[in-house]
Amino acid sequence: MPDIKLQQSQRTQLSFQQILTSQLLQLPLLHLEQRIYDELQDNPMLELVEEKKESVDDSGGEIDDGNEDDMFGSVERFEADKTGVDAAEKGKKDDADGVMQFTIDNRPKESFIQAVQHDSCEEKLLKDLSLQHDVGTRQLLIASEILGNLDDDGYLSDDLSVVVEGLERNDIDVDEKEVKEVQKKIHYLDPPGIAVGNLQERLLVQLEVKMHKNKSSRFALASRILATHYDDFLNNRYERILKRMQIEPQELESAIDVITTLDPHPFAGGGDSDAYIVPDFLVTYEKGRLTAVLNDRSNMSVQVTGAYDDTMKKKLVPAEDRKFMRQKLNRAKEFTSAIAMRRNTLIKVIEALMHFQYDFFVAGPEKLVPLVMKDVAEKTGFDLSTISRAVNGKYVQTRFGTYELKYFFSGSLPTEEGEELSTKIIKQYIRELIEAENNTKPLNDDKLAGMLEEKGVKIARRTVAKYREQMQIPVARLRKKIF
Repeated sequence: MPDIKLQQSQRTQLSFQQILTSQLLQLPLLHLEQRIYDELQDNPMLELVEEKKESVDDSGGEIDDGNEDDMFGSVERFEADKTGVDAAEKGKKDDADGVMQFTIDNRPKESFIQAVQHDSCEEKLLKDLSLQHDVGTRQLLIASEILGNLDDDGYLSDDLSVVVEGLERNDIDVDEKEVKEVQKKIHYLDPPGIAVGNLQERLLVQLEVKMHKNKSSRFALASRILATHYDDFLNNRYERILKRMQIEPQELESAIDVITTLDPHPFAGGGDSDAYIVPDFLVTYEKGRLTAVLNDRSNMSVQVTGAYDDTMKKKLVPAEDRKFMRQKLNRAKEFTSAIAMRRNTLIKVIEALMHFQYDFFVAGPEKLVPLVMKDVAEKTGFDLSTISRAVNGKYVQTRFGTYELKYFFSGSLPTEEGEELSTKIIKQYIRELIEAENNTKPLNDDKLAGMLEEKGVKIARRTVAKYREQMQIPVARLRKKIF
């Protein structure tokens, strides 16, 4: 009699609901609207919920023609003091007692900036990737996770294990090898050089793409220079390159001409630079209270229609037609549920950001405090991957300007007083010091570190150098002007 063994194995099971929710959360506002319109065109079981108009009376109060909860769902509010303890747990207090009041209001307003619709660089890359014959839903989900972890310049500076962990939280079991394969596909999309680890790798990828179209020897030489003498090239040590590579000055000049045509910031050119940003939130501050308004532009609310309920019950309707309607009905329910989950996620995220970054919203960017996505994940109950998707490409309009939600996350360094200072603020300090320097005697990294220490910021020279390079600012000797 053969042995009977039980074997346990893990498999990736992705429901349509999971994929749809993830996709909609990733979309910025304009693209969400287009996606909803597309779904309305495709699915007769969906219908648009018409907007109910609001007006303001002479005293400034709102006149509502209907039930507010029916129109917009509930208005969420909470209060917290400066230690982050919910006021509800401590009893009600007045503003004069130092309680910070946060109001989350998901009603539509008319004060948002209008914009020209355009694809973000991430969306364009995903669309292009989806057209490749060997790329399926699984690879697109991996690509979406990779793109969600890019920094502002399109680099994947985190280890691949971060991407793997994010995918596993969404029940997608992968290893770093599979992630790396998708990452490499992204490298060679248009624009090339996205999701690489550093500038050298980006330039080499772009050169490789050019070499497929042009077999000129100067492209091959440019690639060799970047691969084997990158530091010498970066620091203009051309004599050393000539000596070590045994090439003529004309050859070097021709190769450098090729390199200077490469784009060190392809990620910045992914969208239409003339387009305005449509913020997802408007945060205002009045009488000690922060108020966030979710910009749903409520004419985009959808619901499952009941127009076909009777038809589906009629036995005279062919079985095939009833099956089609049931499929569309299930799809409509999943779509409206995903829209609601997106809205709920965004509300909880902005609520958490208002809690952690209260001083920023009240006093401005100089009050930005260190914050990591893990903190917001713990406060909201979502995983890191969800937070990453929620903040990517979403914007908030404040009294100090419009910011992407990713802006509110940064590392920290200690000050002399023992407080933590955001790395974004430190970078701004470095930029301001360099912009104010004497061009004939530019400040080196040691001097910058010393000047920052005078501001109370404890920072090593190598850390200054790292931040300066991240801001694409050359070393002091390359900033020096003869006159």
